[in-house]
Amino acid sequence: MPSNKNALTRIVLLDKLLADRYHAYSIHDMTLCLERELPKYGQVGGVSKRCVEKDIEYLEYNFPIPIELERYTVDARSAATDKVYKKRCLRYSDPTFSIFKGKLTAEEKGILTTALATIGSFDGLDGFGWLDDLNKRLGLVEQQPVIQLSKNLLENKTLMAEAFSAIQAHAVVKLQYKRFDASHMCEVIVSPYLLKEYNQRWYLIGAAYDTGRVLNFALDRLVSIAVLPGYEYRQAPADLLERYEDIVGITYYEGAQLYKIVFWVSDKSAPYVATKPLHGSQIRYKGEREVALRQQYQAPPQGALFSIACMENYELIRELCSYGGELKVLSPQPIIDAVTSRIKEMATLYGL
Repeated sequence: MPSNKNALTRIVLLDKLLADRYHAYSIHDMTLCLERELPKYGQVGGVSKRCVEKDIEYLEYNFPIPIELERYTVDARSAATDKVYKKRCLRYSDPTFSIFKGKLTAEEKGILTTALATIGSFDGLDGFGWLDDLNKRLGLVEQQPVIQLSKNLLENKTLMAEAFSAIQAHAVVKLQYKRFDASHMCEVIVSPYLLKEYNQRWYLIGAAYDTGRVLNFALDRLVSIAVLPGYEYRQAPADLLERYEDIVGITYYEGAQLYKIVFWVSDKSAPYVATKPLHGSQIRYKGEREVALRQQYQAPPQGALFSIACMENYELIRELCSYGGELKVLSPQPIIDAVTSRIKEMATLYGL
């Protein structure tokens, strides 16, 4: 291998690919990756498959330190024909090996210390033993926690770690999932994007491999998560996080209408709603605006008026109904109808 900057850059990039345990790279895949990445380092002219093969040969037989490569096959799916085939791949035999492993700088230690403090609520869960390892590497002193989050996750807590790792690695996974209302287990292949908590339950957000539709899966209904290294990862929609800013809870309906929901709350419950908003967009009306809205909707003289801007879903209607007679939706009509329907169902249930 020529001793020049171009060759060294290729070796650095190949090292990352060979050390990746969540994706399966063939020589062809590596060539495409280098063609895509090398221009970012000021290198033009492309790279040939033969060039990559020579670099791999150099690493395996002539590199200054011993390197063992593993050749294996995985099931892969062709984007052109949508057929599954056997793909020949290679990687480091030792899953912990990398040529360019370096020591952490003081700045990196500070950043990781902060990050560990943030996610420290997962400390002690199955599959998150690396938190303890990082603590030891950073030389952190164990101390009394000042923030404690709920650990009411699920029976098989290793699924949290497996989902976390798959998201970090941009790895496609196959989920075995059993709904509460189904007698059989189903399988779905997804590109995982996000772990989200709502109402003391954790969900995995990801896109279905076949349709690209973004779905959510409750972790307590997942049976297993298996990485599919031969499948191409589908990038998350650019507005993924914004979607959850427009809803209460976890259920997002594509193309749903965004409503401005005005509601009255009794004096008894108003302080609770004011200090624990139903949604991040919540506004409490006062002054002339409050007077005008009371007249417009013929609201009771006591209590308080609020509004939120969000889409309708199951969690929203459940939240609005949870206050019983202490909360009344004043607008818009579709939300009033949904709440009224839920109240009638409850009345029928109780024989009223």
